[in-house]
Amino acid sequence: MRTLETDLNQLRDLLVAAQTEESDTSREQTKAEADVDQVRQRAARNQQRLDSGAVTSPKDLESLQSEIASLAKRQGDLEEVVLEVMERRESAQERSTELSDRLESVQARAREAEERLARELEAVDHNVLMATKEREVVSGALPAELLKLYEKIREQQGGVGAARLYQRRCEGCRLELNITELNEVREAAADAVLRCENCRRILVRTPESGL
Repeated sequence: MRTLETDLNQLRDLLVAAQTEESDTSREQTKAEADVDQVRQRAARNQQRLDSGAVTSPKDLESLQSEIASLAKRQGDLEEVVLEVMERRESAQERSTELSDRLESVQARAREAEERLARELEAVDHNVLMATKEREVVSGALPAELLKLYEKIREQQGGVGAARLYQRRCEGCRLELNITELNEVREAAADAVLRCENCRRILVRTPESGL
């Protein structure tokens, strides 16, 4: 979940940056196109004056022709600016679309992870509830002194007060009982409370104890 959250935050930041660039280049393109249109209109008016024959002075004709040529160059430069801005805007749009798709994909994965985590937590809560009920039933059937001893050991041993004796090994401390300890276990009564000599946990005997 933490990795997904990090990915989501990074993608959101990148998407905001791409959308901001897209918006900025859109305004820049609009302005550049307006500049081109303004120059084009002025050039068209000058050309109309030139074609109409209204300007007869050689000096004025030369000046008008020079301005028309200058406007044509200016229009060409501005059109190049428009093309460059359009390319940047298209690139930002493509990046924005790609990031939106990636963000949607990661968000879907995050939702799935959240739902899976919710199911797992629900299962854990159920298991805890069942274990608690089972513990209450078992605790009610145990002698008070034994239960008191178990709680004391559990507090001392990190929450584990009893351990299974499996194949001659205490599963609390993972150490194997020596021959003397095994003989004592074999000879003990079925209802005797036995404890590991090493970790002092209560030993629980089973058919798999290896006795």
